[in-house]
Amino acid sequence: MNIKKSILTAFLFAGIISTNAQQTISLKEAIDYALQNKADAQKANLQIKNADYLIADSKSGALPKINASAGVTYNPVLQKSALPGDMFGQPGQVIMVPFGQKWGSQVGVQLQQALFNQQVFIGLKAAKTTKEFYQINKQLTDEGLIENVSTAYYQVFTQKEKLKTLENSYQSTLKVRNIIKSLYENGLAKKVDLDRTNVNLTNIETGKNQMKNAVTLQENALKFYMGMPIENPIQLVESDLQVDAPLLENTINTDNRTELQLLEKKKTLLGYNIKATEAAYYPTLNLVGNYAWQGTGKTFPIFQGKNQGVYWSDYANVGLQLNIPIFNGFQIKSKVDQAKLELETLEQDLKDTKLGMDLQYQNSKAQIENSLEAIKSQKANVELAETVLNNTKSNYQYGLAPLTDLLDAENSLVQAKNNYSNALYDFKIAEIQLYKAKGELNKLVK
Repeated sequence: MNIKKSILTAFLFAGIISTNAQQTISLKEAIDYALQNKADAQKANLQIKNADYLIADSKSGALPKINASAGVTYNPVLQKSALPGDMFGQPGQVIMVPFGQKWGSQVGVQLQQALFNQQVFIGLKAAKTTKEFYQINKQLTDEGLIENVSTAYYQVFTQKEKLKTLENSYQSTLKVRNIIKSLYENGLAKKVDLDRTNVNLTNIETGKNQMKNAVTLQENALKFYMGMPIENPIQLVESDLQVDAPLLENTINTDNRTELQLLEKKKTLLGYNIKATEAAYYPTLNLVGNYAWQGTGKTFPIFQGKNQGVYWSDYANVGLQLNIPIFNGFQIKSKVDQAKLELETLEQDLKDTKLGMDLQYQNSKAQIENSLEAIKSQKANVELAETVLNNTKSNYQYGLAPLTDLLDAENSLVQAKNNYSNALYDFKIAEIQLYKAKGELNKLVK
């Protein structure tokens, strides 16, 4: 299923990368693209892959080790030993007799197998847990990408809504300016009214250009969080800005939060670290076997035999090596104490993290409630501002209202629409934080 999803995502966005035409991207598609292409997601996958290598490395300690060796030795001066002359028929004398040969060579192989090594066994368990740690870390990385992409996605929406408001205001003010210009040319309006309208029109155009730049910058930020080439033009799906009031509970269970799962897995790893350090107190037992072929003589021994004065013989041995630690100056105890202190510190982090998650949920819950009220009131305020503007336009045309009232009504509508856009954005951000607090960010992908 995941392979099919990856292929589908690749084909979907291959079109985006290969064409300059503007493409429509939903929030789900933006998140899917980020999970497949963002560098953070790729690095998290590499960490999981590296964990497999760590496991293989830990397993190697429990597997047999075979080493081959070879060497050639030349003895220009042979060591002599003092022997009693009785051995050579010369009683009462000491004879200096050299031992060995001028040349010696050896080729051998050694087998070593750990029979008991507590550090190796604990290291293997820790390596498997490390892979689980990186898998959880990958999930946490994905959730961070989901949060960043979603936030940037809604920020683009907000800026575009404000740009749309300014464009509508510009067109409305332009119509008013053209009417006043026509009246002024026919001697029915004052020049000061035309000048005021032109100034207001220029201000709106300046604000519009600034907002266009803000939209571009925010779209670039979204593409960065997605891991998408910045030059690709995109268009967002407006239906993603719908407001659906979520179910709010008084309290939540934070046990399924990825942050806590990661800390719990780290706690397990620290426990293994303590055991691995304490394992230095335990003895180790290894099985060792050696087999070698040795040649000595007066000439260079390689490729030489008895006819050239080189004698070869083989030998083998099998044994057990037991190592029992007795005293190391309290080094192990110090390391164990350090590991235990690190575990105690993590316990405090767990406690503080749980408290912070409760705070995060309550804050997002309060923000959701406030945002819903703000959306309701700002929507009504926009409708009221539109009514005021329409009435003011009518009164101005009949000479019942000054131009100042008309311009103020136009600016009030722009402000009301911007406040409504901000309320929508605040709600969506609070919704993201609510999903995060409940450990349900993946719902944004489904």
